[in-house]
Amino acid sequence: MNFDFSKFSNCHLLVIGDLMIDEYVWGNVDRISPEAPVQVVSVKNEEYTLGGSGNVVKNLVTLGAKVSVLGVTGTGPDAKLLRNILSELGVDTRGIFEESWRLTTKKTRIIAEHQQVLRIDRETKNEISPPTFESLIELAKTIIPEVDVILISDYGKGVVTRSLIAKLISTAQTFDKMTIADPKGLDFSKYSGVSLITPNKKEASLASGIEIVDDQTLKDAGNFLIQEVGIQNLLITCGKDGMMFFEPDREPVKVSTRAREVYDVSGAGDTVIAVLGISLAAGLAFHEAIRFANAAAGIVVGKVGTAPVTRKELEQALTQFPENKDSKYKTLNELSELCKRLQKDRKRIVLTNGCFDLLHVGHIKLLSASKELGDVLIVAIDDDESVSRLKGAGRPVINSDERVRILSAMDNVDYVLVFSTHELDKIIKTIRPDVLTKGSNYKSEAVFGREIVETYGGQIELIPITEEISSTQIINNIKNK
Repeated sequence: MNFDFSKFSNCHLLVIGDLMIDEYVWGNVDRISPEAPVQVVSVKNEEYTLGGSGNVVKNLVTLGAKVSVLGVTGTGPDAKLLRNILSELGVDTRGIFEESWRLTTKKTRIIAEHQQVLRIDRETKNEISPPTFESLIELAKTIIPEVDVILISDYGKGVVTRSLIAKLISTAQTFDKMTIADPKGLDFSKYSGVSLITPNKKEASLASGIEIVDDQTLKDAGNFLIQEVGIQNLLITCGKDGMMFFEPDREPVKVSTRAREVYDVSGAGDTVIAVLGISLAAGLAFHEAIRFANAAAGIVVGKVGTAPVTRKELEQALTQFPENKDSKYKTLNELSELCKRLQKDRKRIVLTNGCFDLLHVGHIKLLSASKELGDVLIVAIDDDESVSRLKGAGRPVINSDERVRILSAMDNVDYVLVFSTHELDKIIKTIRPDVLTKGSNYKSEAVFGREIVETYGGQIELIPITEEISSTQIINNIKNK
């Protein structure tokens, strides 16, 4: 992988589209309302993140790009909150216009006991007013000459109109700028003249009128859209089946998925358009940019919620030997954010810990049985100093980097963390696993962290270990022989 990822920091992109706020309200349920047969949620925490075209912006900023935004909000606290979040990211927000009659799009998810019990949408789908339209276009004419690539993120909330796209394309062509659109709706002729559009398989099927059931019907749908809609290039994303790229008068190119395991496809389209845009802005050709976007999509569907892809993750995914420091390896800070998103999506988290110095059949059974108890298995391993302190001189025989790689190669292990023994209570409090597992050679009351886990309603599970085997025994046998 010879690409210099620092080039991303020199890229400037313009994102035009429907800005949204995703609100998460966390709480507990312990009673039914006396007024109606509904749950009463006692709110404990609230969190706000960017949604819609804001998620495209968040991906670009995470990768290091400079970003300008064009969009429309309502007035009031939600509009101010959205603008503040963008400003904190260092985004150019002069292109955000307010309409007093419009609601700032906001999706509120009520989550109790790790389950989403209700979603509330606040939105206006009417097209923007003529004065706002003119203001957007005039500012676009000022910003477009400054940027490398223009991204259009259409969520159908009234900002990205046919007239707006036509004006944008005209200005972009004047300054020889590329436009990429993530489309919405059944009529893709709205995007005629765009350099590239990125519908998913369902959207392409509906827009073409061709039911996509295999590669041949996928090609038929894509070729129809290229010929009839007037777009220059087309990339259809197909989830676990990868992508297919269409160019006029050329055979479509199939790109296989890079995802290891799919947890959540939320925001995958935002990630694809963001990575395509920044890769093209950095000077990559279409086919290379698509390879980058495909790798990024493989990463993001392995996360939960609309989580952006980092430059480090993308570089690791694209390198020839990703196991040099596998993407399953996480710091505690990374796991803290990851576990919050997992819990939002009601994923059951299992944590186990140990030295794992010289992996044996007992370890294999422990890990396999632990994964069966939940959706995500996190393995915390003692660092080399802790192993030496616990096991004595000459240990570990396998250093922590190598132990990380070995555990990362196992399909039933999702994430690996290296820790010092005295940090274990902090790790448990941060991750808040639903299940903490140990082998049955432990007694439940002797499992470190049991009190912490049981305090918030988690459980301790002892995995039956029938083999009389241990790493220490194997190592001693080798030494003695």
